[in-house]
Amino acid sequence: MRTIFKLYLFSFLSVASLFAQPKKYNFHTIAFYNFENLFDTINDPSTNDDEWTPAGRQHWTKEKYEQKLKNLSRVISEIGTPENSNAPTLIGCSEVENRGVIEDLIKQEKLSGYDYGIIHFDSPDQRGIDVALLYQKKYFRPTSFSNIPLLIYKNKPVAEEVQNEDLGDVEIKIDNNRIFTRDQLLVSGFLENEEIHIIINHWPSRSGGEKASSPYREAAGKLNRRIIDSLQQINPQAKVITMGDLNDGPFNKSIKIALGAKAKKSETLEFETFNPFEEMAEKGMGTLAFRDSWDIFDQIIMTQSFIQPDFSSYKFWKAGIFNRPYLIQTSGKYKGYPLRNTLTEAGFSDHFPVYIYLVKEF
Repeated sequence: MRTIFKLYLFSFLSVASLFAQPKKYNFHTIAFYNFENLFDTINDPSTNDDEWTPAGRQHWTKEKYEQKLKNLSRVISEIGTPENSNAPTLIGCSEVENRGVIEDLIKQEKLSGYDYGIIHFDSPDQRGIDVALLYQKKYFRPTSFSNIPLLIYKNKPVAEEVQNEDLGDVEIKIDNNRIFTRDQLLVSGFLENEEIHIIINHWPSRSGGEKASSPYREAAGKLNRRIIDSLQQINPQAKVITMGDLNDGPFNKSIKIALGAKAKKSETLEFETFNPFEEMAEKGMGTLAFRDSWDIFDQIIMTQSFIQPDFSSYKFWKAGIFNRPYLIQTSGKYKGYPLRNTLTEAGFSDHFPVYIYLVKEF
């Protein structure tokens, strides 16, 4: 189905010209958003979700849950505007407890008209938080999907300093030393009549320290690279987008070396990947803050096939961080930070969402 959302861009997409005539483009927004603890209020005995219940540490009530859904639906409906009046065609998401919370989300008033489909698998994460993909059914048709486990192991005794840290979303099993974290979700399908592949990620956290935990994220980057390689072996021009909360910034080894992402289009060769968020990080922009330091953990990275200069098929136009004022704390110790959940009210998230535009000339 041919999209009705059209973008009038000038030829600065290719060669800047003062007197250039406008061109017409079909236009899709692709986004990623860490929902930060989107839990229902029901205690699941198979996961460590006790704090996200009415009697738990977060005092997570039905009213808070419903407000959280309302907040997230507002954000999703506005990502990519005003350049694109349509909500994102594809949305990768993380920190969702189960399929049920996603179903509740897409039923919200601001999202129900977009007819989103859901692709989700339960992951082995200790807290039970997963990744998922939402897609507008009229524009994207999935043809295959799978959850690919990140198999990482701790082959020696856990260091004392790690034992004394809250491992959070990482669980170490004594019996086999496997570290359980989120699977990587691979979805293939057709954006209108063009095949694309999406990888949704939530890489291991920095619990235990950035340096000590870096090998886990480097392993996640290598798994991403293997997935992309396998797709490019089938089709050298495969269009692959990998997105997620990578728990590392664009300059870290997991992204620069393990995945091999490049900062500039001109430096991205065939079979390599381009990361438009590295340039933003160089400018001091961020998707989350810690101790008054900003970083971009949330990124959307793509294969070189998306950045070729021919717009006869869907190609990358530009990227952005969605950080509207209503998503920012206006007072207190964390003034200027993303407006997250507190013990007294449901916020949005401790991450800002990110997005890219794909455009095609017609």
